[in-house]
Amino acid sequence: MNLQTSVQGPVNAWLLATHALRQIDLSHPIQKGMPIHPAHPPFHITLNNRHGDVLRSCGHSSSNELMVMSTHSSTHIDAICHVSDHGSLFGCYEATEEQRGTDLFKVHGAENIGPIFRRGVLLDVARLRGKSALDPAYEITVEDLEAAEGKAGTTLCEGDVVLVRTGWGQYWSKSQTYLGLDSAGAPGPGVAAARWLSARKPFAVGSDTSAFEVMNHHNITLEVHMIVIAQGGIHIMENLNLEGLSEAHAGEFAFAALPLRIKGATGSPLRPLALF
Repeated sequence: MNLQTSVQGPVNAWLLATHALRQIDLSHPIQKGMPIHPAHPPFHITLNNRHGDVLRSCGHSSSNELMVMSTHSSTHIDAICHVSDHGSLFGCYEATEEQRGTDLFKVHGAENIGPIFRRGVLLDVARLRGKSALDPAYEITVEDLEAAEGKAGTTLCEGDVVLVRTGWGQYWSKSQTYLGLDSAGAPGPGVAAARWLSARKPFAVGSDTSAFEVMNHHNITLEVHMIVIAQGGIHIMENLNLEGLSEAHAGEFAFAALPLRIKGATGSPLRPLALF
C-alpha cells in the first residue's frame, strides 16, 4: 500500500513525517535467563499448550504459553506507588492504607501512566568519559550530568524523558555482570545527581541498568528511588537498551512508549522507541 495515497489530509502528512524518521527500539526482550534485580520475583515462561495437544477435524492446532513475572521484569517503568518515603507515597498518601485490601494500590497505580510521547534526552555519561561502559559501582555525579547535557547540545526541560547511559546495557546477556553481582556493583546516579535531575522536573528518568541508581554493595540504600519517585513524583525506567541511541549520537529525540494499564500495579513492562 502506498502510504501517500492511503490516508488523506493532515493525518497523511503526519504519517509521512513519522515514516521518514529513524526508529530505535530501546527495550530488551522478555526471555528466559534475563537479569532480574534481586528485589523482584523471578521470571518464568513455558508452553502451556503445544501443537498437537488438540487437533481439530479441519486440521487446526494451536499453542500458547503461561508466563509468571513481576511488572519490573525486563524493560519497564516504575509507577509512583512503587516507592515510599518513611511510609508516605508521593502526595502525602499513607502507603499502608493505600495498599490495604486485595485490589493492589488505590492511588498512583500503573493504570494512571498514560501513553508517553515526549521529548527525550540522552545523557551519555559512558561516552563522555571515553568508556565503553562505566566502572562497577561508579557514582554518576552532577558534574557528569551537566557535562553530558552540554555534549547532547540541549538543556533539560520540565516534562522531558531523561535517559542516562552507563554502557551496561551491553552486559544484558551476562546476568551476574549486568546486576553487578560479580563486582563491586552497578553504576548509576548518586544522591546529589538524583536531586539535580529531580529539580529539573522531568516526566521520567531512566537508565540501562537494573536499578537506575548506583548500586554499591557496601552501602545499598536506594535513596535515589526515594528522591525521584516518592519525593519528586517522577517515574523511573530501568533495563533500557541505549546502545543504538548512543551509536547514533542522538542527544535529542522523540520518545514514545505505551505502559500496560495494570490497575493498582507498582510498574509496567514497556516497549519504548526513540524517533529522530
